[in-house]
Amino acid sequence: MAKPKADAVVMAAVELARQAAWETAGPEQVGEHLGAVLEADRVATHAFVCLHPGYLGWYWAVTVARASRQKEATVDEVVLLPGAESLRAPDWVPWADRIGPGDVAPGLLMPTPDNDPRLEPGYAASSDPKTPQEAIEIRAVVRELGLGRQRVMTPYGRDQSAERWLIEAGSETESARQAPAPCSSCGYLIRLRGSLGACFGVCANVYAPRDGQVVAIDHGCGAHSDVVDEHRQAELPPPVWDTMTVDQSLFD
Repeated sequence: MAKPKADAVVMAAVELARQAAWETAGPEQVGEHLGAVLEADRVATHAFVCLHPGYLGWYWAVTVARASRQKEATVDEVVLLPGAESLRAPDWVPWADRIGPGDVAPGLLMPTPDNDPRLEPGYAASSDPKTPQEAIEIRAVVRELGLGRQRVMTPYGRDQSAERWLIEAGSETESARQAPAPCSSCGYLIRLRGSLGACFGVCANVYAPRDGQVVAIDHGCGAHSDVVDEHRQAELPPPVWDTMTVDQSLFD
C-alpha cells in the first residue's frame, strides 16, 4: 500500500478539529492537542486529551478530510478512543465459557449442550444420534419408556472428574502426607460404584475435613478409623435420682 501524500491543509486543521471536539463533548472535556496522524490522501486524525475523570488515558480523535481541489478541510467524525495507559473493560467472554466450578447457585439453571463431550446416550444397543433433532427424539422415547438415564458420563468425562478429585483429595495433599494411614484402610470410607470405585470413595467420618466428599483411596487425614484411643471413655455413675425407671415425684 502506497504511503499517503503529505497534506498541509488537513495536518494544520487543529482548531477545526478542536471545535468539533468541543461541540461533541464540551470545552471542559477537551484538553491539549496531542498531534495528528495522516490516515490517507487528504485525510488526517487529530488527537486531544480527554479530561473526563472517568476516562483517564483516553483521547478525542477527530478525523478531518479535504476534498480534491478544495482548499479547506471538513470534519468526518469525532470519537473517544482508549490510549495505551487507559483503563478499559476486559474482552467479552460468553457466559458458557466463563462459568466455573461452583458457580451454579440455587435457582440458577445451567443447560447442558447435546454435544457435551462428558456425556453419551444412556440407552443400550443403539448408535449415537446423527443430528440434534434425532437426539431429542431418542431421549423422549427413553423418558417415556422409562429405560433409565437419558445420558451418562463418557470415559472422557470420568477422567476429567478423576483429575479434579486427585488434585483436591489425592495422595499429594498436605493432609495425605501427614496422615497415619491411607483412606483405603479406613473404616469410614464408602467406595464408589463403577469404574471410579477402584480409586475413589466418599468419606463418612463426621469429624474428618472431607466428610461427605469424594476422596482418593490413597488420600488420608488425622481422623483415620485405626487411630484408637487406648483409654475408653469412663462410664457415668448411677443417677442421684432415677427419673427413668421409677415413676415418682421428688416430693411424694
